[in-house]
Amino acid sequence: GSCFSENIGEKLDYFKFQNTQNPFGILFHPKAIEILISNAVNGKQYSNQDVFNQNEQWHSFDAHSRLSSNSKDDLLNALNTKVQLTSESIQKATHVIITLGTSWVYRFLESDKVVANCHRVPQKQFKKELLNVEDISKSLQNIINLIERANHKAIILFTVSPVRHLKDGFIENTLAKSNLISAIHTLLNIKVLYFPSYEIMMDELRDYRFYNQDMIHPSPLAINYIWEKFQSIWISDESIKTMQEVETIQKGNQHKPFNQNSEAHQRFLQNLNDKKDQISFRFPHIKF
Repeated sequence: GSCFSENIGEKLDYFKFQNTQNPFGILFHPKAIEILISNAVNGKQYSNQDVFNQNEQWHSFDAHSRLSSNSKDDLLNALNTKVQLTSESIQKATHVIITLGTSWVYRFLESDKVVANCHRVPQKQFKKELLNVEDISKSLQNIINLIERANHKAIILFTVSPVRHLKDGFIENTLAKSNLISAIHTLLNIKVLYFPSYEIMMDELRDYRFYNQDMIHPSPLAINYIWEKFQSIWISDESIKTMQEVETIQKGNQHKPFNQNSEAHQRFLQNLNDKKDQISFRFPHIKF
């Protein structure tokens, strides 16, 4: 989903949880996420007709510009690799977390399809639309059905990004977020749940210190606050103990000694390596 997915994903990475973040890059609206999951579950293979050249770069309307490339073949290989990765991750996941950013979408007039990213194609080639609650509910239900088809055990967790899309306008952003929240709440059940990251940011973290310099994105302090709320609900006490062990090692890795050759530092490194070995023995996927 949105860039807020990456904020939480970075925390999961730091604490060595097995996770896959935004294989197609940042996706802002539900239709883009639905397309990715549909393509992954149905095993789509990207080919020449799925990419285009703009400003001397090859792009896909399904993916963020971070996947764009000078080479068409490199882009196609990346798209197909990421689709396969997404498919495998959905099949293995215990939880699928989907962060929605906006209800505003752009429809490419030539193909009459909603795009994930416009890639600086001239604006006159698109029509800007606002998805209503019914549109979003249908898209989210399709996402749920696809995930359940691939992995009926996965819990699906929706959240709305606290990043405001003010380029659309203040009123327009509020309307877009409202449609997302209303649509999500028509679908909640025992395996489809909601985490209120947007509400925490808007209602609890209202001071300017909780925003970056752009006054739009959450500051590291706000991200940590929301992460602690997320952790208190979604992470078990047993896992928190493991996280504390991982954090001790992570901080040890960042330690800068006064004297690298000192006996004290060598003992410190040996102790750190012992801790790494112990945790890797219990969790083979954890690498430092």
